[in-house]
Amino acid sequence: MTYKVALVTGAAAGIGAACAKRLAKDGVAVGVLDLDAERCAETVEAITQAGGKAIALGADVSNREQCKAAIEKCRDALGPITILVNNAGVTDFTKFEDMTDERWDFVYAVNVRGPMILSQLVLEDMKAAKWGRIVNISSSSAQTGAVNMICYSSSKGAVVTMTRSMAQEFGPYGITVNNIPPGSVMGTIMSEANRDRFQIPTEVLLQTIPVRRMGEPDDIANACAWLCNEASGYVTGQTIGVNGGRVVS
Repeated sequence: MTYKVALVTGAAAGIGAACAKRLAKDGVAVGVLDLDAERCAETVEAITQAGGKAIALGADVSNREQCKAAIEKCRDALGPITILVNNAGVTDFTKFEDMTDERWDFVYAVNVRGPMILSQLVLEDMKAAKWGRIVNISSSSAQTGAVNMICYSSSKGAVVTMTRSMAQEFGPYGITVNNIPPGSVMGTIMSEANRDRFQIPTEVLLQTIPVRRMGEPDDIANACAWLCNEASGYVTGQTIGVNGGRVVS
Protein backbone atom coordinates (compact mmCIF):
# COMPACT_ATOMS: atom_id res chain seq x y z
CA MET A 1 0.00 0.00 0.00
CA THR A 2 1.28 3.44 -0.91
CA TYR A 3 -1.61 5.50 0.44
CA LYS A 4 -1.86 6.88 3.96
CA VAL A 5 -4.80 6.03 6.23
CA ALA A 6 -6.74 8.56 8.28
CA LEU A 7 -9.32 8.17 11.00
CA VAL A 8 -11.76 11.09 11.22
CA THR A 9 -14.25 11.19 14.09
CA GLY A 10 -17.64 12.85 14.06
CA ALA A 11 -17.47 12.39 10.30
CA ALA A 12 -21.08 11.64 9.42
CA ALA A 13 -21.76 15.31 8.66
CA GLY A 14 -20.50 18.87 9.01
CA ILE A 15 -16.82 19.56 9.63
CA GLY A 16 -15.92 15.90 10.11
CA ALA A 17 -17.47 14.87 6.79
CA ALA A 18 -15.75 17.76 5.02
CA CYS A 19 -12.37 16.76 6.51
CA ALA A 20 -12.86 13.12 5.51
CA LYS A 21 -13.74 14.05 1.92
CA ARG A 22 -10.90 16.55 1.65
CA LEU A 23 -8.32 14.05 2.86
CA ALA A 24 -9.69 11.45 0.45
CA LYS A 25 -9.27 13.98 -2.37
CA ASP A 26 -5.56 14.04 -1.47
CA GLY A 27 -5.36 10.26 -1.88
CA VAL A 28 -5.76 9.32 1.77
CA ALA A 29 -7.88 6.28 2.68
CA VAL A 30 -10.35 7.27 5.39
CA GLY A 31 -11.98 5.57 8.33
CA VAL A 32 -15.21 7.55 8.70
CA LEU A 33 -16.27 7.28 12.35
CA ASP A 34 -19.40 8.44 14.13
CA LEU A 35 -21.66 7.11 16.88
CA ASP A 36 -23.38 4.80 14.42
CA ALA A 37 -21.69 3.41 11.30
CA GLU A 38 -24.94 3.72 9.36
CA ARG A 39 -24.83 7.50 9.80
CA CYS A 40 -21.52 7.52 7.92
CA ALA A 41 -22.94 6.01 4.73
CA GLU A 42 -23.36 9.33 2.92
CA THR A 43 -19.78 10.43 3.60
CA VAL A 44 -18.38 7.05 2.59
CA GLU A 45 -20.45 7.01 -0.59
CA ALA A 46 -19.26 10.50 -1.56
CA ILE A 47 -15.64 9.39 -1.13
CA THR A 48 -15.95 6.10 -2.99
CA GLN A 49 -17.94 7.63 -5.85
CA ALA A 50 -15.10 10.12 -6.30
CA GLY A 51 -12.66 7.21 -6.58
CA GLY A 52 -11.38 7.21 -3.01
CA LYS A 53 -11.17 4.57 -0.29
CA ALA A 54 -13.30 4.76 2.85
CA ILE A 55 -14.96 2.60 5.47
CA ALA A 56 -17.83 3.42 7.84
CA LEU A 57 -17.14 2.91 11.54
CA GLY A 58 -19.32 3.22 14.61
CA ALA A 59 -18.11 4.04 18.13
CA ASP A 60 -18.67 6.29 21.11
CA VAL A 61 -15.32 8.09 21.28
CA SER A 62 -15.48 8.14 25.08
CA ASN A 63 -15.70 4.32 25.18
CA ARG A 64 -12.27 2.70 24.90
CA GLU A 65 -13.50 -0.76 23.95
CA GLN A 66 -15.73 0.57 21.18
CA CYS A 67 -12.85 2.67 19.87
CA LYS A 68 -10.51 -0.33 19.93
CA ALA A 69 -12.96 -2.37 17.89
CA ALA A 70 -13.47 0.42 15.35
CA ILE A 71 -9.73 0.97 14.94
CA GLU A 72 -9.09 -2.72 14.41
CA LYS A 73 -11.80 -2.77 11.75
CA CYS A 74 -10.20 0.24 10.09
CA ARG A 75 -6.72 -1.32 10.16
CA ASP A 76 -7.98 -4.61 8.74
CA ALA A 77 -9.70 -2.84 5.86
CA LEU A 78 -7.27 -0.03 5.05
CA GLY A 79 -3.99 -0.51 6.92
CA PRO A 80 -2.11 1.26 9.75
CA ILE A 81 -3.50 4.63 10.78
CA THR A 82 -1.06 7.54 10.57
CA ILE A 83 -3.52 10.46 10.44
CA LEU A 84 -6.07 11.20 13.16
CA VAL A 85 -8.61 14.01 13.12
CA ASN A 86 -10.29 14.32 16.52
CA ASN A 87 -13.44 16.18 15.51
CA ALA A 88 -16.23 14.45 17.47
CA GLY A 89 -17.64 16.60 20.25
CA VAL A 90 -20.72 17.69 22.14
CA THR A 91 -21.81 21.20 23.04
CA ASP A 92 -23.51 22.47 26.19
CA PHE A 93 -25.43 25.63 27.20
CA THR A 94 -26.02 24.94 30.89
CA LYS A 95 -25.76 27.90 33.26
CA PHE A 96 -22.88 27.33 35.65
CA GLU A 97 -25.04 27.19 38.79
CA ASP A 98 -27.26 24.57 37.14
CA MET A 99 -24.42 22.33 36.00
CA THR A 100 -24.53 18.79 37.39
CA ASP A 101 -21.59 16.49 37.96
CA GLU A 102 -23.08 14.04 35.47
CA ARG A 103 -23.40 16.61 32.68
CA TRP A 104 -19.90 17.96 33.31
CA ASP A 105 -18.42 14.47 33.20
CA PHE A 106 -20.30 13.63 29.99
CA VAL A 107 -19.03 16.69 28.12
CA TYR A 108 -15.46 16.09 29.25
CA ALA A 109 -15.70 12.38 28.45
CA VAL A 110 -16.52 13.11 24.81
CA ASN A 111 -14.52 16.30 24.24
CA VAL A 112 -11.36 15.49 26.20
CA ARG A 113 -11.19 11.78 27.03
CA GLY A 114 -12.26 10.88 23.48
CA PRO A 115 -9.25 12.50 21.78
CA MET A 116 -6.99 11.05 24.48
CA ILE A 117 -8.26 7.50 23.91
CA LEU A 118 -8.05 7.66 20.13
CA SER A 119 -4.62 9.26 20.14
CA GLN A 120 -3.35 6.52 22.43
CA LEU A 121 -4.80 3.79 20.24
CA VAL A 122 -3.26 5.01 16.98
CA LEU A 123 0.07 6.07 18.45
CA GLU A 124 1.68 2.66 17.87
CA ASP A 125 0.96 2.89 14.13
CA MET A 126 2.46 6.38 13.92
CA LYS A 127 5.54 5.41 15.92
CA ALA A 128 6.09 2.37 13.71
CA ALA A 129 5.84 4.56 10.61
CA LYS A 130 8.02 7.29 12.18
CA TRP A 131 5.41 9.67 10.78
CA GLY A 132 2.06 10.87 12.00
CA ARG A 133 -0.41 13.73 11.98
CA ILE A 134 -2.94 14.47 14.70
CA VAL A 135 -5.37 17.36 14.25
CA ASN A 136 -7.64 18.21 17.17
CA ILE A 137 -10.71 20.30 16.44
CA SER A 138 -11.27 22.61 19.41
CA SER A 139 -13.39 25.78 19.40
CA SER A 140 -12.97 29.54 19.31
CA SER A 141 -14.88 29.57 22.61
CA ALA A 142 -11.75 28.02 24.14
CA GLN A 143 -9.95 31.24 23.19
CA THR A 144 -12.63 33.75 24.17
CA GLY A 145 -14.86 32.01 26.71
CA ALA A 146 -18.64 32.08 26.32
CA VAL A 147 -21.67 32.82 28.50
CA ASN A 148 -23.51 29.70 29.68
CA MET A 149 -20.81 27.53 28.08
CA ILE A 150 -18.28 27.18 30.89
CA CYS A 151 -18.25 23.40 30.67
CA TYR A 152 -17.97 23.29 26.87
CA SER A 153 -15.44 26.10 26.47
CA SER A 154 -13.24 24.76 29.27
CA SER A 155 -13.29 21.27 27.76
CA LYS A 156 -12.15 22.72 24.44
CA GLY A 157 -9.51 24.72 26.30
CA ALA A 158 -8.25 21.40 27.62
CA VAL A 159 -7.96 20.18 24.02
CA VAL A 160 -5.79 23.20 23.17
CA THR A 161 -3.46 22.53 26.08
CA MET A 162 -3.41 18.79 25.42
CA THR A 163 -2.37 19.55 21.84
CA ARG A 164 0.65 21.56 23.01
CA SER A 165 1.82 18.83 25.36
CA MET A 166 1.22 16.00 22.87
CA ALA A 167 3.22 17.90 20.26
CA GLN A 168 6.22 18.06 22.59
CA GLU A 169 5.96 14.42 23.64
CA PHE A 170 5.33 12.94 20.18
CA GLY A 171 7.63 15.19 18.12
CA PRO A 172 10.71 12.95 18.41
CA TYR A 173 8.75 10.16 16.69
CA GLY A 174 7.98 12.26 13.59
CA ILE A 175 4.44 13.00 14.75
CA THR A 176 2.97 16.50 14.62
CA VAL A 177 -0.04 17.56 16.69
CA ASN A 178 -1.99 20.75 16.03
CA ASN A 179 -5.45 22.08 16.74
CA ILE A 180 -8.00 24.08 14.79
CA PRO A 181 -10.53 26.17 16.74
CA PRO A 182 -13.32 26.94 14.24
CA GLY A 183 -15.32 30.14 14.42
CA SER A 184 -18.90 30.42 13.16
CA VAL A 185 -19.30 27.58 10.69
CA MET A 186 -22.60 27.03 8.93
CA GLY A 187 -24.13 23.62 8.35
CA THR A 188 -22.97 21.99 11.57
CA ILE A 189 -25.08 20.69 14.46
CA MET A 190 -23.33 23.00 16.92
CA SER A 191 -23.66 26.15 14.80
CA GLU A 192 -27.37 25.51 14.30
CA ALA A 193 -27.80 24.93 18.05
CA ASN A 194 -25.99 28.21 18.79
CA ARG A 195 -28.10 30.14 16.30
CA ASP A 196 -31.37 28.69 17.60
CA ARG A 197 -30.48 29.37 21.22
CA PHE A 198 -29.09 32.89 20.95
CA GLN A 199 -31.26 34.13 18.05
CA ILE A 200 -28.50 36.36 16.71
CA PRO A 201 -29.41 37.79 13.26
CA THR A 202 -26.87 36.80 10.62
CA GLU A 203 -26.20 40.42 9.66
CA VAL A 204 -25.29 41.20 13.28
CA LEU A 205 -23.03 38.18 13.58
CA LEU A 206 -21.25 39.08 10.34
CA GLN A 207 -20.23 42.42 11.84
CA THR A 208 -18.05 40.48 14.31
CA ILE A 209 -16.23 38.66 11.50
CA PRO A 210 -13.66 40.76 9.60
CA VAL A 211 -14.02 38.82 6.33
CA ARG A 212 -17.80 39.40 6.53
CA ARG A 213 -18.93 35.88 5.82
CA MET A 214 -19.78 32.76 7.78
CA GLY A 215 -17.42 29.84 7.69
CA GLU A 216 -18.08 26.68 5.72
CA PRO A 217 -17.03 23.14 6.70
CA ASP A 218 -14.63 23.16 3.74
CA ASP A 219 -12.76 26.10 5.29
CA ILE A 220 -11.85 23.90 8.24
CA ALA A 221 -11.21 20.89 6.00
CA ASN A 222 -8.71 22.78 3.85
CA ALA A 223 -6.68 23.79 6.90
CA CYS A 224 -6.91 20.26 8.26
CA ALA A 225 -5.68 18.77 4.99
CA TRP A 226 -2.63 21.05 5.01
CA LEU A 227 -1.80 20.10 8.59
CA CYS A 228 -2.02 16.43 7.57
CA ASN A 229 0.33 16.55 4.59
CA GLU A 230 4.09 16.67 4.12
CA ALA A 231 4.21 20.44 3.64
CA SER A 232 3.40 21.10 7.31
CA GLY A 233 6.06 18.86 8.81
CA TYR A 234 7.69 21.72 10.72
CA VAL A 235 4.41 22.89 12.24
CA THR A 236 3.42 21.33 15.55
CA GLY A 237 1.82 22.35 18.84
CA GLN A 238 0.04 25.19 17.08
CA THR A 239 -3.45 26.66 17.25
CA ILE A 240 -4.50 27.43 13.67
CA GLY A 241 -7.56 29.64 14.01
CA VAL A 242 -9.97 29.30 11.08
CA ASN A 243 -12.52 31.92 12.00
CA GLY A 244 -12.48 34.72 9.44
CA GLY A 245 -10.51 36.89 11.85
CA ARG A 246 -13.07 36.85 14.67
CA VAL A 247 -10.26 35.76 17.00
CA VAL A 248 -6.74 36.97 16.19
CA SER A 249 -3.45 36.03 17.78
